[in-house]
Amino acid sequence: MALKRRNKISPAFNMASMTDVIFLLLIFFMITSTMVSPNAIKVLLPQGKQQTSAKPLTRVIIDKQLRYYAAFGSEKEQRLTLAELPAFLQTCAQREPDMYIALYADESVPYKEIVNVLNIANEHKFKMILATRQPENRNR
Repeated sequence: MALKRRNKISPAFNMASMTDVIFLLLIFFMITSTMVSPNAIKVLLPQGKQQTSAKPLTRVIIDKQLRYYAAFGSEKEQRLTLAELPAFLQTCAQREPDMYIALYADESVPYKEIVNVLNIANEHKFKMILATRQPENRNR
């Protein structure tokens, strides 16, 4: 006498649980990517209403103490002097000819320091973007 099983094992695979996991991972990475700060050096940027859609590849940062930092792409910022900045930007331009340079200057930095960096960019025909922060909404 042969015994029959009541439950048959189905060879089909249900993808519903797998898609739930994928959506949870997607949401997790979307939330955590917005929390990542693009620059580790803290500068208080001046306010500006217009924002650009161009993605800068190179960052030049001037902090409150007038120290210069520069980085290419996602690399870590390195400290430079104003005299070393043109050579650094030239090497970045060799890696990416159509690059944009974003200038992050603290709002307390004298205008002369910003003009020095802009002059370097102008002499070498680099495209510059001045980074600003969005104005704060003060509804009273």
